[in-house]
Formats: sequence, C-alpha cells, structure tokens
Amino acid sequence: MKILVIGGTKFFGIHMVNALLSKGHDVTIATRGKAADPFGDKVRRIFLERTEEESVQRALQGTHYDVVIDKIAYCSNDIKYVMDVVDCDTYIYMSSTAIYDPKHMQTVEEDFDGMGGELIWCDRKDFSYEKVKRQAEYTLWQQYPDRKWIAIRYPFVIGEDDYTKRLLFYVEHTMKSIPMNIDNVDCKMGFIRSEEAGEFMAFLVDKDVDGAFNGASDGTISLREIIEYVERKTGLKAVMDETGEDAPYNGEPEYSICTDKAKALGYEFSQLKDWIYELLDYYIQEIQGVEN
Repeated sequence: MKILVIGGTKFFGIHMVNALLSKGHDVTIATRGKAADPFGDKVRRIFLERTEEESVQRALQGTHYDVVIDKIAYCSNDIKYVMDVVDCDTYIYMSSTAIYDPKHMQTVEEDFDGMGGELIWCDRKDFSYEKVKRQAEYTLWQQYPDRKWIAIRYPFVIGEDDYTKRLLFYVEHTMKSIPMNIDNVDCKMGFIRSEEAGEFMAFLVDKDVDGAFNGASDGTISLREIIEYVERKTGLKAVMDETGEDAPYNGEPEYSICTDKAKALGYEFSQLKDWIYELLDYYIQEIQGVEN
C-alpha cells in the first residue's frame, strides 16, 4: 500500500513506520525537515508546515495515497487543512483518550459523542490539550461523515524512548527523596507501551474498518504501586507532600480503557504488568548511572 505518514519521526511514530516498512508498504513521511529521521533510503520524504494551510495544500495536492496517517494533528484546523486537500482512501488520525470526559473504568469508544459537541474552528494553542483534541474529532465526525477515517485513542504512551519523562518523574523523585505532590496516588490508570502503540497503528492500515478505536495495554496500575516498587528495588523512600513538586499525572481519574473493538479485529494487546516493571528497572538503572 502507498502510505503517507504526517509526522512519524519521533517516539512511537518511529515504531509505527518501522512496522509499516516491515510489512512491505511504500511509505512517504511528511515533516518540516528540521530533524533527522532514522529511516535512510527506506522512505520517501515531502516537507510541509503542518499548521499552515497553504503549505499543507502545496505538499499534498496531486498525489493519491491509499492511507494517510496523521500522527501530529491536534485541533480542528489541523484536520481540515489535510482532509480538504488530500486524496486518500483512508485517513487515520492519532487521537487520545483525553477526549473522554471523564475517563472511567472500562471506558469504551461510545463514551465520546462525536456528533454531540459544538465544533469550533481552532488552532492548537487556543484551548487545553483535551479540548483541542475533542475539536479534532468533532471535525471528523461532523464535517467528514462520508469519508473513511479512523481515530485511534491511546492513554499515556510510555517506554524507554518516552521523551516526556512523565513516568521517570516518579522514579527520579522517589530515588532522590524530592517531595512530590500527587493527588491521585491510589487511582488505577491505563498505559500503552510505545512499541505497541506504533504497531497497532500499522496493524490498522489494511483493515476494512472506520470510526474510533481504543488502544491500551491490558490491565491497570496505580502510582502507589509504581512508587512502592521503586522503593523496594532501591531501599529508598518517596516523599509525598502537598508542598512538593506537582506530579505530571495529577488530575487523572481512576480509569481503564476497553479495547474490545480492537481485539475483535484480531489484535492482542500486551499485559501492562508483564513489562512495566522492566521499564521501571530501566529508569532505576538510568538514575543510578547518573548518580554514579
């Protein structure tokens, strides 16, 4: 298949492109061209400014793609700039479980009503992350109901290559006894491994489906479980205090993400607790290496 990936040169986008290439797809990546990518001559390249309508039009007009994967769309205008000009059979948008208001245990795709909210044409800086991502989905549901599109919704994506360092925050602060203000320490939460996040996106490109799909590793874990694991492994003690540094997952409710729709297609997600402790070990060793 001829596939255009908008973005794809960072974090789990790299795993996604590698998975597409391993399946024999003809991949073109569209970026600003300001950062190197690891794909060498395995991909074609085009260049655009993702948030500038004229730049997107110049880059995408005149070429057909079987699938367009938009890894870096955030808001309604981002969706519109691509959908109004691109010629493709399927458009895949990287959405987020942040659109659910609120997330809860066994959150299902139908918990977000794409037709029920007011569509506002906006740029990513106009509202909070959660609101602009909702506006992006409202655009697909309300403006392009006759186009074939897929919205993939992930919770927090984590892995050794996680540039956000949000999970690392809890490991580092525990090991260095830096006070943390955590407002949801006992809430069960969902995650997905970065390799898996990329692979599931690649899995969907040749499936005859549309609409929204959740993706998440099976199971949940609380921040208390994470912190207590680090304490046991290191013999160090976390300092949790309301006057401490605000933790990155603050404000998240207790939730899990139902992936039954994805599993019905034949995709099996990993068990969260089969790999998250190995990731914590990696972070522990990283901190110990810095200290030594």
